[in-house]
Amino acid sequence: MTQPGALMAAEIAEQPEVLAALLARQTDPLADVAAAVRTRAPRFVLFAARGTSDHAALYAKYLVETKLALPAGLVSPSTMTVYGARPALDDVLFVAVSQSGGSPDLVESMSTARACGALTLAVTNQPSSPLARAAELSADVAAGPELAVAATKTYTAELLALYLVVAGWAGLDTSAAARLPDAAARTLARADRVDAAADRYRFADRLVTTARGYSYPTAREAALKLMETSYLGAQAFSGADLLHGPMAMVDAGVPVIAIRTPGAGGQAMDPVIAKLTNVGADVLLVGPDSGLPVATEGVDAELSPILEILPLQQLAWRLALNRGGDPDAPRGLRKVTETY
Repeated sequence: MTQPGALMAAEIAEQPEVLAALLARQTDPLADVAAAVRTRAPRFVLFAARGTSDHAALYAKYLVETKLALPAGLVSPSTMTVYGARPALDDVLFVAVSQSGGSPDLVESMSTARACGALTLAVTNQPSSPLARAAELSADVAAGPELAVAATKTYTAELLALYLVVAGWAGLDTSAAARLPDAAARTLARADRVDAAADRYRFADRLVTTARGYSYPTAREAALKLMETSYLGAQAFSGADLLHGPMAMVDAGVPVIAIRTPGAGGQAMDPVIAKLTNVGADVLLVGPDSGLPVATEGVDAELSPILEILPLQQLAWRLALNRGGDPDAPRGLRKVTETY
């Protein structure tokens, strides 16, 4: 009988190797996908996803808008599956992101988008899945089997695969990605800081996660991980949105996890962090050595989200165990969630 949390712990620890394997085996296939997209020259990108993959899609939306200067959006699958909408999608790239590739609403959305004229791309950990078969193009994130309910290695693999596709489409130099496996290993090695943070928040009922720019998807994914493994109320806000009202609920009794890694997004968080400090909030910084360190030296800012989430995955795992739970099997959840 395995110990509680053993599966999630093992999959968190695998991520440096998963990233290295993806770079070694999938760089060329993903470059081919990027070339096919570039040839079609879409003028707009729509992303469809659920749960953790939705946060990967949000990250890719930032990449498309900043690196390609193209408009991008997150589609609501229910407009097609529930309401029967059939939008005009000529010159649109429709990207569905899913670890399993099996959720019926994403498969139907993909088929509908293709019928409506979109170039379709499935990004999934299951290259033979119904979603991949429904798409014109497919990108395999190649993370290997993931057994714990809470997604960890598939999330970071999705981020890297999406980065390689977008960067390849934009004609960018992606050589900096080669530093990720070592940076991930060094980030995961600072588990002592994670254990201290888990002790600090063991009895928390609710908390806030916040970030800006490329790191905002990290804040959302961290909140989801904490909710599904530790059963506490976690709300994610962009730093800008936090200042527009939700700041009123923050006090010394509501911990705030703020992601602040180098780059423009991190700099934009500085006034938010200052405001949180001024109101007496209990703030845990992700990035600086004083909080949960992230080994971002030599890593481009747009790649930081692949590293930022690692100590937050560890925190969710450790906090769940400290609170008497089993992060491998959160109550009421299954590995594959089917929505319609």
